[in-house]
Amino acid sequence: MDIRLVPLSEDDREQFILDNQEAFNYGALQEFGCRDDHFEKDGQIISRKTIEDSIDAGEAYRIVQDVEKVGGVIIKTEGDRGDLEILFVSPRVHSKGIGYAAWCEVEKLHPEVKIWETVTPYFEKRNIHFYVNRCGFHIVEFFNSHHPDPNDPDECENNMNDRFPAGMFRFEKRL
Repeated sequence: MDIRLVPLSEDDREQFILDNQEAFNYGALQEFGCRDDHFEKDGQIISRKTIEDSIDAGEAYRIVQDVEKVGGVIIKTEGDRGDLEILFVSPRVHSKGIGYAAWCEVEKLHPEVKIWETVTPYFEKRNIHFYVNRCGFHIVEFFNSHHPDPNDPDECENNMNDRFPAGMFRFEKRL
């Protein structure tokens, strides 16, 4: 399988955002169906602003299989630490090893990073399986109304109880 990370181009930014929202919505709809109340804004699990802020503050890449764009990833690195902000694969190609292959490419891209972190909502069972069982992350913290994220108290106070009342897992991978 030929999986590459290609830097996001400005002319692909809009489609990247739409593809990202489609992938995140798919996970929520699979879990909760049409009754889902975890959407952030405008019927999206992840808002346009959240994605745009991540793109602007980090490194954004398209996940390309052969010649087809099948997902995307946004990371931030500082020294030996890295944050996986967003990783998504198109629902039409789930369970084909693309996400794992893309993650391996991220690690190759930044061999200086010794500790990677990411978060995911409690209900994203596919993500939890992916991070823990496929990529080797460990759950190290559980953010919820009784234990807010100390790095983002406003997010927890204002949105977590509404969007993710049962919390978010924080994952860490040490290399």
